[in-house]
Amino acid sequence: MKNIVIIGGSHGIGLAIAKELQYESKVFVASRTNDLLADMNVTHISFDVTTDTLDTTALPDVVHGLVYCPGSINLRPFRGLKLEVFESDWQINVMGLIKVIQALLPNLTAAEQSSIVTFSSVAAGIGMPFHTSVAAAKGAVEGFAKALAAEYAPKMRVNVIAPSLTDTPLAEKFLSSDEKREKSAQRHPLKRVGNPEDIAQMALFLLDEKSSWISGQVFHVDGGMSTLSVNT
Repeated sequence: MKNIVIIGGSHGIGLAIAKELQYESKVFVASRTNDLLADMNVTHISFDVTTDTLDTTALPDVVHGLVYCPGSINLRPFRGLKLEVFESDWQINVMGLIKVIQALLPNLTAAEQSSIVTFSSVAAGIGMPFHTSVAAAKGAVEGFAKALAAEYAPKMRVNVIAPSLTDTPLAEKFLSSDEKREKSAQRHPLKRVGNPEDIAQMALFLLDEKSSWISGQVFHVDGGMSTLSVNT
């Protein structure tokens, strides 16, 4: 069985991935909470990426897959964004990712070929108002992932998923009413908001040997928003 580590896998997309993997892999979820994991076949490690150092002694020596889920959504006009917001988004999206990969590098390189999956945003690829902070951080994630994929090929594959707004706890305030949900759905060519399972399916593919010839890519799972213009 593969050993898969999910950082931030107690809610949303990470939880959806863990649910799919729990019976076919040994899943280790490192997160702040575990209330939704109690009845699942996973091992939980208490971990806050913004303050803690990952305890690798609780993990197997060989890690076949790593999924880094922590993220942020701070959507405000640039003129009202303080530097602290940019720094906070950078810490959770970029520095947290780097810190985790550095801690797990011996475990990941111990596998014949390992796979890292991390997350960007549709806003890193197309200009969207009020997204300067998250776009800056997620754009850095994409550049980092490509460079890391090049440096560790063929031993380690690194890919990025760039969703649009997805129905997770992180996005709850943007989908808190039927009106908001419908407005968001209509902005997407496929006329609905994404759900965690939509994104999880791409992550599962990228963790699997079926994607063994894919690395350094950014996959847009965004209801067509990044490439389709149909709202004319």
